[in-house]
Amino acid sequence: MNYHKKIFQLLILLYSVVYYTQSYKEDSLRAEFTYRLRAKFDKRTDNRYEELFTLQVGNRRAFFASATSLKGDSVMENLRVTTKNYDGSITLSYKDEVVIPKTNFNFTIIQTNENVQYFDSAAMSLFTYKQPVISNWELADETKIINTITCKKAKVKFKGRNWIAWYATEIPLPYGPMKFSGLPGLIIKITDEKEDFDFELVKSLPTSQLKGKFINIKKSRYTGAIETTQAKLKQAQKTADENAAAVLASYGTTIIKGEEMIKQREKAREENEKYKNPLELEN
Repeated sequence: MNYHKKIFQLLILLYSVVYYTQSYKEDSLRAEFTYRLRAKFDKRTDNRYEELFTLQVGNRRAFFASATSLKGDSVMENLRVTTKNYDGSITLSYKDEVVIPKTNFNFTIIQTNENVQYFDSAAMSLFTYKQPVISNWELADETKIINTITCKKAKVKFKGRNWIAWYATEIPLPYGPMKFSGLPGLIIKITDEKEDFDFELVKSLPTSQLKGKFINIKKSRYTGAIETTQAKLKQAQKTADENAAAVLASYGTTIIKGEEMIKQREKAREENEKYKNPLELEN
């Protein structure tokens, strides 16, 4: 009996070693890149919104997310205050001086050779959907030097927009910003033909700084998500925004005033919707 028990324990130990070894390899940081987005989200103005995004590359997959949102995660994690109440319950809060960086991009994208998986929340729930890797790239016989990197040109029609990408075969990673992947080299720059949206590589982490580092993205951003479609996720987010606006509008006011504020907010939302210029024009 003891013999079989020891064999069982040994098998469990070997499984644990293999499991953690695989996890270690999967989460090891092979490369880290920073992209700058310049975007025109409102058709009424020529102003460009700017934000930095990070692409963290592991052995089998790459993670893409807003650098500001990741910084916000770090601030919330490090400055969280846990208070034990007299009844045994626990209250989570943050120090008064905490300023959490704000961003409109709280999504996480995971790229692999097989697919691209998008994660984002609606209300208090995390949702996800998958899309195949872009396969209709048109490779052009044209080169260009971007930030000292020799790049090759590629074109693609994706989600209602025509895009021009410049990728580097000297960096043999099939990844890029957002959902753009599948080229024989890292995407250094990609712009839509109207130049409303532009992603450009502005920083890369030296190889000497990668040793011993891991993917620095909270697993709660991409685990336990509810499977859905892109269209359903957008509808869920729209409904959540409308409900939140209604609650804020009526908070601290009379019902009549609250209803009037809701109407005004709804009118403003409808007006803004007319001039909205999303990166993806199709689901």
